[in-house]
Order: sequence, then structure tokens, then C-alpha cells
Amino acid sequence: MTTSIEGRSGASAAGATEAKRSDVATALVPGSFDPIHVGHLKIIESTAGIFDQVVVAVVGNPEKSASGLFDLAEREALVEASVRHLDNVKTIHWSALLTDLAQEIGADVIVKGLRGLTDFEYEVQMAQTNEHVSGIVTMFLPTAPEHGYLASRFIREIARMGGNVADMVPPPVAARLQEHFRS
Repeated sequence: MTTSIEGRSGASAAGATEAKRSDVATALVPGSFDPIHVGHLKIIESTAGIFDQVVVAVVGNPEKSASGLFDLAEREALVEASVRHLDNVKTIHWSALLTDLAQEIGADVIVKGLRGLTDFEYEVQMAQTNEHVSGIVTMFLPTAPEHGYLASRFIREIARMGGNVADMVPPPVAARLQEHFRS
């Protein structure tokens, strides 16, 4: 079941931010999640321990769509199944500007996980652009060392070739990958 998130109609961006900060602290965790893996899940769990409310946004990334495996709705369903144990986490899928979603849900911060320097260089530039465009700040969480090698593209390739990815992805994703590549 997808949790619906309603926008704030008629509220200015500044008013929405002020109202939200007096209520609960909300973090937006975006990603393509194709598929979600245990490194992503650890970042989401850490974020859920810091913020009152977490919205995980499965976003369409045109740069990755050609090599993608699952459509947005299925990726969202897999993320939702993987975060069910977290009461303060909601999921949504989104294909427009991330800053528009952040404003719509009243997010206080965008949270991104970083594996290393390559991620850092790209993500800092994106964070600076997002802050310039909308005023929203981005917080970075380092990936746990044991998950630093994980990348969805590698998981897709291993699964496609019949390899075992069960320790790299949450159980619902492992089952779905096995089903997908058996057919």
C-alpha cells in the first residue's frame, strides 16, 4: 500500500517551512532505488532515527532509465516493503523537480548517502544547486564501510547473470529479483 502525501495548497514556501518546523522535522531521502539495497536501507534507518518523519522518494532519473530494471511504481513498492518496520517512514514516487517535492511535503532537509569521493563531488554540486534554487539544504550520511561497494547497477548485473544477491538487498527485493530473472 502506498502512503499518499498531500501537498500544501495555497501556502507560500516560507510559510510552509515555518509551519513544518514548528510541527515535526521532516527529511526527504531521494534515490532511483533500482533496486533498493542494504546500503540504501541503512541510510534510511539512520535518517528515521534522527528525524520525526522521513519521506523516501523513488525518483525517475533520465540518465539511468535506459539501464533500469523496474518502473517507478514497482521500485516504490519494493522500497515500501523494505521499510515497513519503520513507523515514521513514508514512500512516494516522483518524476519532477526534487525541490518541488521537498516544498510540497514541507521537508526540512534532503538526506543523501555517500559511498566515497566520486559520490561526494556529484552530490555536493547537486546540493548546492538545490539550495540555490529552493533554499533547502542537504545533509550527507556516510555509508557504512561494509556497504561502500554496493551499487544498484552491480546488483542488477549479478542478478541478471544468475548470481546470489540475497545479502546485498532486503528480502522482498531478493525475492523479486529472483522472480524477475527466472521468467
